Amino acid sequence: MSKSRRPYLIRAIHEWASDNGYTPHLLVAADYPGVVVPREFVQDGRITLNISPIAVQSLDLSSEPLWFSARFGGRPFDVQVPSGAVLAIFARENGEGVIFGETEPGDAKSAASGAAPDTEPEPPKPTKPGRPNLRVVK
Repeated sequence: MSKSRRPYLIRAIHEWASDNGYTPHLLVAADYPGVVVPREFVQDGRITLNISPIAVQSLDLSSEPLWFSARFGGRPFDVQVPSGAVLAIFARENGEGVIFGETEPGDAKSAASGAAPDTEPEPPKPTKPGRPNLRVVK
């Protein structure tokens, strides 16, 4: 069985967006095994994450799961996203990127690392959640 192309495409679109001064975002299926995100920001089972260099620290797109540290509602949070949970990666400014459309079958190894139960109090919810403007790029 060949390796998934999803991690390669995520890295490529992230590099393209960053090189062009765009803000790369991930659309993630939050209920996918192994996803660790602040649950209070999940809407309809999905979360959009800004992964630009000014928004995150220690971004690692080369390992599985993808990992970075960011602040949500003023609180630091270590985010983990298996590449199979990424539904899209796109530039916020123009919506260009790659839409995967659905998750990939989960990997038992990634799921085993799993999410830690929520033990911290919930930060305030965002006041104006936005929907990403995605379009198919051929």
